Amino acid sequence: MTRPAVLDRAPEAPARRRPTERRWMWLRLLIALVIAVIILVPLYWMVVVAFTSRAELLGGSFRLWPRALTLENFRRVFDNYPVVAWFGNSVAIAAVVALISVTASMLGGYAFALLRFRGSSTLFLVILSTLMIPVQVIMVPLFNLVTGLGLYGSYWAVILPTAGSAFGVFLARQFIIAIPRDLIEAARIDGAGHGRVFWSVVLPLCKPLLAVLFFMNLLQTWNDFAWPLIALKENALYTLPIGLLYLQGQFGSDYGGTMAFALINVVPMVVVFLAFQKYFVQGFARSGIR
Repeated sequence: MTRPAVLDRAPEAPARRRPTERRWMWLRLLIALVIAVIILVPLYWMVVVAFTSRAELLGGSFRLWPRALTLENFRRVFDNYPVVAWFGNSVAIAAVVALISVTASMLGGYAFALLRFRGSSTLFLVILSTLMIPVQVIMVPLFNLVTGLGLYGSYWAVILPTAGSAFGVFLARQFIIAIPRDLIEAARIDGAGHGRVFWSVVLPLCKPLLAVLFFMNLLQTWNDFAWPLIALKENALYTLPIGLLYLQGQFGSDYGGTMAFALINVVPMVVVFLAFQKYFVQGFARSGIR
C-alpha cells in the first residue's frame, strides 16, 4: 500500500523556512554585536586611560593601547584620598539598602499576589503610580524628614529613604503570581499559615527573583549620587560617586586618576552581575518582564 502523496511532501515545509530563519539569526547577531560594541567601547577606553601613564597622556602620544601598563594612576588616587573608606561606605550602604528593599518587596509582592483584602487593587495602583514621580520632586520633603528625625549626616539618612522600591513590589507580585497555586494550596491543607507558606514554599522558588531584586537595588544605591551628596556632610562618610566628583574638582585635568577611580567604582558591579547573571535573566523571564 502506497503512502498518500501529502505525507511525502510534508517535510518540505521546514526546509523552505530555513533560509529565512538563518537570515533573521544573522540579523539578530549583528544587532547584538553592535549593541555590545556600543556598551563595551566606553569601558575599554576607561581601562586604557586608567593604565596609561600621565606623561603619555599629556605628551600627545596616546594610543589605543598604552606602551607600558602602569599603576601610577591608582597609587596617586589611593595616596591622596580615602578611597578604601569611601569604598567601604558604598558597600555598607548598598548592602543594607538592598537587604531591606528585597525584604519589603517580597513581603509586599506576596501580599498583593496571594492575599485578598479590600482596596488591594487600588493600593497596588497607588504604589505603582509613585514610579512616575521624579526623585527631584521629593528631595526637599525627604531632607526635612531626615532632619526632623535627627538622621542628617548619618548612614541612615541615605539608607531609609531609598530602602523602598515600588518596582520591586511589582516585580515580586508578578513572579509570585506565576507560582503554581497547587503548591500553595497543598501547604495550606497541611496546616501551614501565611508565614510558613512564604518561608517554605514561596522563597525557595524565588531564588532568581531574589537575585534580580538584590542586584537592582545594589546597583541603584551604588551609583546613587544626588541624595547621598545631600544627606551626607562629612568627608569620611562619602560614597564612591561623591568621591569621584571630589577627585575631579581637585585634580582638574588628571584624566588617568579620574579613570582609575571610575574603574574602581565600576568593577565591583560588573563582577556581581557576572556572578548572578543566570539568576538575573531567569528572574526577568519568569516574572513576565520582556
